[in-house]
Amino acid sequence: MKLVSFGEYGSRAGIVCRDGTITDITDLLPAGSGCRSQVMRGVIESFSELRGRLAEFEMSGGGQSFGSVTLSAPVLEPSKIVAAPVNYLDHMEEMHQLSHIDSLGVFLKAPSSLIGHGGTVHLPYNNRRFDQEGELCFVVGKPARNVKVEEADDYIFGYSVLLDITMRGGEDRSTRKSFDTFTPMGPWIVTADEIRSVDDLELRCWVNGVLRQDAKISELIWGVPELLAYVSSVMTLYPGDVISTGTPKGVGPIGDGDEIVAEVSQVGRLSVSVTSIGATFSVTRGGTTGPTQPSDEEFG
Repeated sequence: MKLVSFGEYGSRAGIVCRDGTITDITDLLPAGSGCRSQVMRGVIESFSELRGRLAEFEMSGGGQSFGSVTLSAPVLEPSKIVAAPVNYLDHMEEMHQLSHIDSLGVFLKAPSSLIGHGGTVHLPYNNRRFDQEGELCFVVGKPARNVKVEEADDYIFGYSVLLDITMRGGEDRSTRKSFDTFTPMGPWIVTADEIRSVDDLELRCWVNGVLRQDAKISELIWGVPELLAYVSSVMTLYPGDVISTGTPKGVGPIGDGDEIVAEVSQVGRLSVSVTSIGATFSVTRGGTTGPTQPSDEEFG
C-alpha cells in the first residue's frame, strides 16, 4: 500500500488506489487519534485494525485525482528524524573522509525541516554552498528499543524517498541539515510488505534532468536492519519516526531555480524545486572548514 498525507498542514491521510486516485482515510481513525499533524501516526498505530478496509479502498478507487491534492511529507512531526552519515564507501571517498558510519554513529535532523513532494527548498544564505543528497528512508511502525538485527524487519512500517539537503561547512551536521525545507520526503510511504528485498532497491537522483547519483541499496555500509538495531540501542524509537539511510557518491551544488528528483525503485519518485529568494549572509563562518566536498567545476 501507498499512504500519503495531504490537505492543510497534512491534516488528512489517504491511500493511493490502484486506479491512481487518492482516497481519504482520515475518518477511519478512532476518535482521539491525535492532532491534525499526527494523522499518519494514527494510521501507523492502527494499521493492523485498518488493513482490511484500506485494502478495499485500494482496489475500489474512485478517489481524488493525484494532481488535485497538495502532498505533505508522509509523516509530519515525527518525534525524531535520524540520519546516517557516510554510509556508502564511494561517498566517503568523494568527501575525502577518513571515517564512516561505524565511527561516526548517527545524527538528528529537525522534524520542522520536512516538506512534501512538489514542495520548494529555500536556501537561507547567498554565500554558502548547498548540496543535494538522495536517500532511502524508512518509517518505524512500533516502539523500538534495543532491537536485534534479526528482528529489525518487524519494526519497520514502510519506506519512502528522502532528500537530505545540506549546507557544506564545518558546523555540526544537525545544524547544516536542519534548516526549514531541508528534508523533502515522499511522495508516500510504501508499506514494508510491498518491498520484496530492500537490497534489490536502486537509488537515483537528478538535478535539472542530469543524473548525479546512481547506487544500489545493497552498497550501504550499515544496511537497514543494522541501522535500526544501532539507533534503537541509542534512543527509543516511536511509531512514525523516520530513519534515513545515507547518501551515495554524486552529491553536488544546488541553486536558485533548480529541480531535484530522487527515485528509489519499488518505492517512489520525489520531486522538489529550489529557490534562494530571501537568502541572506551566513553569520557562521564554517564555509571554509569541514569535509572537502567535490569541486563545483565537476557539475559545470
